[in-house]
Amino acid sequence: MEKSIYSRRLDLLRDRLQETDGEPCDTVWVIRPENRRYLSGFRAQDLQFTELSGSLLINKTRSLLVTDSRYLVQAEEEAVDFQVQVLKKDLAEELAQLIDGLGTKRLGFEAGYLTWGLHAKLKEQLSALSPAVDLVPLNGLIEEMREIKDGEELSSIRGAADLISGIFRELIPSLRPGMREKEVAWEIEALARDGGAEALSFPSIVASGPNSAMPHAVPTDRRIGPREPVIIDAGVRLEGYCSDMTRTVFLEGPDEEFRKIYKTVRHAQVSALKEVRPMVESTRLDSAARLVIEEAGFGERFGHGLGHGVGLAVHEGPKVGPRNPVNLREGMVFTVEPGIYIPGRGGVRLEEMVLVTDRGPEVLTGNRYLHEF
Repeated sequence: MEKSIYSRRLDLLRDRLQETDGEPCDTVWVIRPENRRYLSGFRAQDLQFTELSGSLLINKTRSLLVTDSRYLVQAEEEAVDFQVQVLKKDLAEELAQLIDGLGTKRLGFEAGYLTWGLHAKLKEQLSALSPAVDLVPLNGLIEEMREIKDGEELSSIRGAADLISGIFRELIPSLRPGMREKEVAWEIEALARDGGAEALSFPSIVASGPNSAMPHAVPTDRRIGPREPVIIDAGVRLEGYCSDMTRTVFLEGPDEEFRKIYKTVRHAQVSALKEVRPMVESTRLDSAARLVIEEAGFGERFGHGLGHGVGLAVHEGPKVGPRNPVNLREGMVFTVEPGIYIPGRGGVRLEEMVLVTDRGPEVLTGNRYLHEF
């Protein structure tokens, strides 16, 4: 009988635990919601981790999903490769008992997602066991696994990318001077719901005029004016997977300054996309885009990295920036989103999602509504 995708991922995690430097952990405790879903299929309604929504305990032979009674039926239906354990009293005390029952000596945990209070309580409980269990931080282990998307994941990501592309195709022709930024953001959400999205990937960014100089601006009651830049950055979640896409539009066309800025950003994006292929260092993409922007005289106005991975989380590995290079590999999905931002005037950002293939880049978002000046 063929193993499920979750069973294969568990096997890979167990293998990777043995490859860690120093003495390996014999049990791993998974608390990040995206990692929990990636390994088990369990989709608790809590998008953020809470102490009772669910976590995983995995060793060489056993896989436990620890949750409370609210999620029992859902957990048993979705996490078929896991034995579900229902919490009845104190979380730290019960976790310690389960960890002890697994014969754990070294417990790896996701340090970036564990609250200090729960860490202190659990450490106290584990120290009281005989023999005591060591708590060992494991950062990035499962996140690195998630960087390479399998066929099922790519199907979901393509669906999310197609949906947000369709939303932009419907939204942009409807924009008119005088519309409020909030109004446009609400329309994105309505179109996403009508299109079957589970949720937005993140709160939509709609930033016009001077507001577009802020890369992560929050939509306001400001009315959009003619000939000024309007950055629209949005994404949807479909089957758990995210999309992320940005366009900058000008109602009635830009002035000469922003015409130059827009052409520069688009040139930078194309230059970076040409570098996408397996085994190229991620920093090379950022450098290609940054060189174009610097040569146009806007080097100090591009302050963020070129892009980020997209999957179960809208921001995940690999990071595509000027530091910490990683070798691109087939199956990686990330954004390419150069930008130029002029305080007091406005900004331009263009963003595509791209898949690394053996033939080079496959752009997943709809390559439309790009101005050709």
